[in-house]
Amino acid sequence: MNVFDFDETIYDGESSVEFILYYLRHDLKIIKFLPTVFKVFFQYNKGKITFDDFTHKYAGELKNYFEKNNVDLSGLVDSFWNKRMNKIKPFYKEIQRDDDVIITASPYFMMEEICKRIGVKNLIATDFDIKTGEVKTACFREGKIDCFRSVYPDGEIDDFYTDSLNDEFLFPLAKRVFMVKKDKITQIK
Repeated sequence: MNVFDFDETIYDGESSVEFILYYLRHDLKIIKFLPTVFKVFFQYNKGKITFDDFTHKYAGELKNYFEKNNVDLSGLVDSFWNKRMNKIKPFYKEIQRDDDVIITASPYFMMEEICKRIGVKNLIATDFDIKTGEVKTACFREGKIDCFRSVYPDGEIDDFYTDSLNDEFLFPLAKRVFMVKKDKITQIK
């Protein structure tokens, strides 16, 4: 099987950040959470806080927002991807296989639609409850290995494509590893 990170790998951008900004246009009440969301995102992305730190210190605010505002994301997800289909990088269609797996830190509720549209049947993503705002499982950094193993306990990766060394935890499972920077693909293992 071939395994792909999504953001900045086969998608030209950071879909979760783009979705938050897209959502902001539909609900300005979320603006007060943006400084915290971006602070936590960058701290977590740089390895300065753990997933447990995130869930214990910050997720409560998000959960309160979702509960108080009766958030419905399903229609927004469709319209979001309608405007971004052109950001799927052309190289992916050239090498796509039926058993491809996308493994991403982006939330499952958001990724499920784009995977259907591009023909990917196997998705591993962050488990995020859209009714409560609760993050149950983070599919990021070392969490990706746990998420991958929970779905494919004995899975072997032929080719792994990523844009970041944050995914180094999956490198040992792959025969070959490719670093993707914009349209340039370099084999690093």
